[in-house]
Amino acid sequence: MRLIKLSILAIVVSLASCQNKPGAVTKDALKTEIDSVSYAIGMDVGNSVLTNFEDINNDLFMAGYLNVIDSTDAIIDKEAAQGIVQAYFEKNREKIMKRQQERAAKEAEAKYSANKEAGEKFLKENVNNEGVLTTESGLQYVILKEGNGAKPTPQDKVKVHYHGTLIDGTVFDSSVDRGTPTEFGVTQVIAGWTEGLQLMSEGAKYKFFIPQELAYGANPRPGGAIKPFSALVFEVELLDILDK
Repeated sequence: MRLIKLSILAIVVSLASCQNKPGAVTKDALKTEIDSVSYAIGMDVGNSVLTNFEDINNDLFMAGYLNVIDSTDAIIDKEAAQGIVQAYFEKNREKIMKRQQERAAKEAEAKYSANKEAGEKFLKENVNNEGVLTTESGLQYVILKEGNGAKPTPQDKVKVHYHGTLIDGTVFDSSVDRGTPTEFGVTQVIAGWTEGLQLMSEGAKYKFFIPQELAYGANPRPGGAIKPFSALVFEVELLDILDK
C-alpha cells in the first residue's frame, strides 16, 4: 500500500527536520545527484504527510524509525504496524479524501486566482446587460427564444443542442458545430445546467452565464480548454424531453 510506504518514509523527513532547523539547508548542500534526489523525495513525502495526516506524534514517529534503522526491538511488529496504518486510513477515508480535495482546491485557487477574478468581473458586469436574469444561486441567463412545451424535472432525460465557450469566446464544446444533438439526464451535468434546464420549456433556447462554482470549480477535465475556476457561457436549445 503506497500510503503505508509514504508514512514510513516520512519518518526520515521528521527526523531530518529535528536535526536541521528550517532554513538551515541551502542549495549549496545539493552537491550530488543523490543529494538532490534525497531532498526532492523529502519534499514529496512531506506533502503527502500534510495531505494524509491531521496530526503526528513526532517523538513516536522518530522512535519507530530509529528502532528499524538500529535493528532494536520495536514495540510493534512489522505486520501489526502495517495493520494499524491501514486501519487508520480505512477509518478516516472520507475525512482524508475531503482534506485532499480541500488542499487541491487551495493549490488550484492560488495558481488560477486571476482566472477566478476574471470570471467574477465578467459576471458582475454582465448582470447589467439587457435581458440578463439572475437566479438565487447566481446563475445568469437570457431568453433567446421561449418554448411552449413542458419543463424537464430532475428525473428526466433531455435532448439538446448547445454551444459552449469561455468568457473570452473560446469554444470548448459544441453539439451545434458537430451537427448532432446530445442526450443526457438532467442531473448528469454541471449544477448550472441542471438548474438552467429546469427553467426552460421544450423548444426554448436560452443563453446561460455560469459561475465557476456552478460549473467545474477547481476540478475541470484535465488537459481540456476549461481551466480551474472558469466561468462558462452556453447557448442551449431544449429540443425534447425524452422521459415524460
